[in-house]
Amino acid sequence: MKKFLLALLGVVGILLVAFLIFAPAWFEKQTNMIDGKPLPEIRADTQKLHDSLMIIDLHGDTLLWKRKITDSVDRGHIDLKRLQEGNVGLQVFSSVTKTPRGQNYDSNSGDTDNITLLAITQLQPVRTWFSLLERQLYHAQKLDKAVEKSAGAMLSVSKPGDLDQLATAAMNKNKPVGVLFSAEGLQTLEGQRENLQKLYDAGMRMAGMVHFFDNELAGSMHGIEKGGLTDFGRTIIRDMESMGMIVDIAHSSHATVADILQMAQRPVVSSHGGVQAVCGVNRNLTDAEIRGVAATGGVIGLGYWDGAMCDTDPATVARAVKHVRDLVGIEYVALGSDFDGAVTTRFDASRLAQITQALIDTGFTEAEIRAVMGLNALRVIKAGLVPLSQSTAPTKTDNDARTSDAG
Repeated sequence: MKKFLLALLGVVGILLVAFLIFAPAWFEKQTNMIDGKPLPEIRADTQKLHDSLMIIDLHGDTLLWKRKITDSVDRGHIDLKRLQEGNVGLQVFSSVTKTPRGQNYDSNSGDTDNITLLAITQLQPVRTWFSLLERQLYHAQKLDKAVEKSAGAMLSVSKPGDLDQLATAAMNKNKPVGVLFSAEGLQTLEGQRENLQKLYDAGMRMAGMVHFFDNELAGSMHGIEKGGLTDFGRTIIRDMESMGMIVDIAHSSHATVADILQMAQRPVVSSHGGVQAVCGVNRNLTDAEIRGVAATGGVIGLGYWDGAMCDTDPATVARAVKHVRDLVGIEYVALGSDFDGAVTTRFDASRLAQITQALIDTGFTEAEIRAVMGLNALRVIKAGLVPLSQSTAPTKTDNDARTSDAG
């Protein structure tokens, strides 16, 4: 009997080890997918233009998964090789730390969490199992290690000079891919103002207030109350602008978006999503909100998945670009893929020339394409990284912001 129990324990142990090794990769393959639908052929002139672009993607969730950015893998949407093949100059990597069970676009409570189980099965450090702050700091360390392992193929961006270095290196054949650390919701502050400095010191330079549920800072578009900014949220936004962190309105409720646009003194971004004129999903921006983002000098990052575009066709992304251009101007549109964000797309980072082709086919000029694919985002990021006390650019007062259409 004793031998039988020992043998049984051995079998259970082997099965557990196999589960921990193979389950995370299997789960991601079922979560971050490419739908395999037809794509147009990229013309030679399109590829030539694409290869000359400075391309910036405002949102990718690769840090959530059990793999290294520097490893070439057969799952998901982003890794270093695919970023290089797609000619990406700067990728913003967001940290996802908590998602509710039964996650949906309409109504979610913050009482449950899927990411704790993910952290445990991925064998992340125990400190990340029970602390959202530690989970986010771990993601920052993960990105730092990827940059270090890349041997110069990746460059951390945390100050305007890093962007200048990227621009200079863009002329080289082996140019680095810039990486910038962001947050999908600041529930990671755990209610403590001083934790924002810890995240800044860890390299964070962009953050959204909320993700799929309401938190201590603000209401989520997918939350229960869907309220606006709290007093704590207002304090954190002032702190972010002061220290040089870009405010992201993605996932925010309409009330939160209005509050942020009313008080913003720096350009804000909507890092990933769509516009309701093209896809009437609740998380997408109204025309009034688009005007409000433009009034801050910010940008709207457009995604490629059906939740943002109501399909995965690159031509629909071009339609959304056209809508924003016609409404407020081409200088307020950017890319925000949401790659590796538990979404299904038609292509991965290696095939970003599909967006360039769609923009050409829709009739955009070369200058407009350069702006959309990266130069608009570059302008906003460069301005946003400068602490408010050091900025020479004019800022909006609360009274100025109240005149925006989204206020």
